[in-house]
Amino acid sequence: MGSHMSFEQLLSPFTIRGTTFRNRIFSTGHMTRMTENGLPTDQMIAYHEARAKGGAGLIILEAARVHDSALSDSPAIDASTDSCVPSYTKIANAIHLHGCKIFGQISHSGRANDRRRSGLKDVPYSASATPDERFHNMPRQMSDSMISEIVDSYAAAAKRMVDAELDGIEIPASHGLLPAQFLNPRVNTRADRYGGSLSNRLRFLTDIILSVRKEIGETKVLGIRISLDEMEYKGLEPNETAEICAALDEVIELDYLNVIAGSMAGLAGSVHVVPPMMIEHGYTAPLAEGIKRTTSKPVFVAGRINQPQIAEAILSAGQADMCGMTRALISDPQMPNKVIHNQLDEIRACIGCNQACIGHYHLGTSISCIQFPTTGRELTLSTLKTAKYQKKVAVVGGGPAGLKAAITAAQRGHDVTLFEANAQLGGQIKLAQLLPGRSEFGGLITNLKKEAITAGVKIQLNTRVDEKWLKLNRPDAVVGATGATPYRPDIPGTEDAHVIDAWELLTTKAKPGMNVLIADWRSDWIGLGLAEQLARDGSKVTLAVNATHAGQEVQSYTRDQWIGTLHTLGVNILPYMRLYGVDSDSVYLQHTLSNEPVICEGIDTLVLALGHKANTDLETILSTMEIEYYLAGDALSPRSAEEAVYEGMMAGIEV
Repeated sequence: MGSHMSFEQLLSPFTIRGTTFRNRIFSTGHMTRMTENGLPTDQMIAYHEARAKGGAGLIILEAARVHDSALSDSPAIDASTDSCVPSYTKIANAIHLHGCKIFGQISHSGRANDRRRSGLKDVPYSASATPDERFHNMPRQMSDSMISEIVDSYAAAAKRMVDAELDGIEIPASHGLLPAQFLNPRVNTRADRYGGSLSNRLRFLTDIILSVRKEIGETKVLGIRISLDEMEYKGLEPNETAEICAALDEVIELDYLNVIAGSMAGLAGSVHVVPPMMIEHGYTAPLAEGIKRTTSKPVFVAGRINQPQIAEAILSAGQADMCGMTRALISDPQMPNKVIHNQLDEIRACIGCNQACIGHYHLGTSISCIQFPTTGRELTLSTLKTAKYQKKVAVVGGGPAGLKAAITAAQRGHDVTLFEANAQLGGQIKLAQLLPGRSEFGGLITNLKKEAITAGVKIQLNTRVDEKWLKLNRPDAVVGATGATPYRPDIPGTEDAHVIDAWELLTTKAKPGMNVLIADWRSDWIGLGLAEQLARDGSKVTLAVNATHAGQEVQSYTRDQWIGTLHTLGVNILPYMRLYGVDSDSVYLQHTLSNEPVICEGIDTLVLALGHKANTDLETILSTMEIEYYLAGDALSPRSAEEAVYEGMMAGIEV
């Protein structure tokens, strides 16, 4: 084993103010939607405990609200009263049991919040009455007395957390949250002692730091999180944050700086709250390095560090002292232990899809992972019941649903063979990874295939399971995960036109003309990806979407990054469009609300992205035979890889 595989830095302990982390891997504060009445639930405890058990060095809990003016209908932890102490104590005990350290986050989002209570917009507060571009708040300027009250509320919340035996406290001054609103001279236009000069703009944050330190005593760790580049219109820039960090270096009460990029004040900055897969790995490390060179304090960093090799390189280069690997731990809670035991091939690497982690959060449900449905469902899915007796199970289809079904059934003790009609596993993932900036999506299949082999699944490629095969081989149970094919409705005029579907475009390298129109019914990754690819290949592209906007079905940070790219590439996006017909040089659309015709002339090629149709042939055969069978994924109804993996797991549990 070469020395480059030793992970010497990543696995070395690190001590701050007498608190020692067993390694340099930490989970950053991130919202889980696992609270009830403003308190952490058993679901949240089980979620974090899985990561502590998996070997993480530090877990930072999600941002807790410190004051009534920060509370909303959104399910966050309310640390503004003593009622949070028992829940925090319970969570701290669970984490400490596994040798992991735990910090709490105390936060106020100011104007960067969709503050609704019982559906009504509540009054947002900020340093000044400066509007934002994301939540469309026109905040109310905080009075001096309110500032003092909020500073005290930060300190009181911190005290509750240390009373609950947490090891430290982190103050988010990142992502355009309230402390960052005071720091930014384009947001904070106050003329009093909290505005104007750098020391005045820093006062709110330093007041919080000093008050918190007074309340928590000398033994607990205290850090801040800061966006070194907010990457947002009128956001804080690296030269400004460098000055801020230099000033904070003088504050002895503060122990570390946890650095990140992005801001919640606008769509562009929000992309960096949870950067999607088209953003490069470890891209914030150079920002951290700049601060590391100028500060005496330890520097933490996070931002697309999804593999231990990337983290080790950042630490070895001296760019940071600790690496936040939140989504890596969401995807594989055992990742640190696998590094320790040199089982690198076993790591289920995060693919940066954002679909079930931040995607679930935005959909209003608790976070999970498309590759690993157990995440967030630890209480119900973390132990698989061994099968009463072993069955000969045939899983038909080697996409994500079939693979996960085969893995789960094999882990339960069944004798499992997976049959794939094609020469390669992967199903539609093979196509998805061909879209620009989406190659990492292929990691889903790499990971599942590895797990299948480890679980003892036998894999047979180029094998079509039909009625004859079933009568000959008589399996005890069948899981049908036969996927879907492109949906092609009757479109008037196709005989005179050049019409291809998304699959043909990606697999047969069918040559589209110079002027291309994509009819995008699903409004998901496919339309966005095809538009980018065709534009990069030199076509003039119109993306006609049957939705209110392009990428309507895609997690917002992924979509917003993509739409910015498409705008740069000159793609013309037409929303509210239904495909009506086509001829040799025009595509006929219909506005979905007015039903008025919209005619696009001079079109050489029509590309169809009209969704998929379930393959039900196997189901039809099975329904006439005396064989126990289950269906999963697109064979039930065409959706995404997330449903496929989840339903595959459920089929594997039921069989």
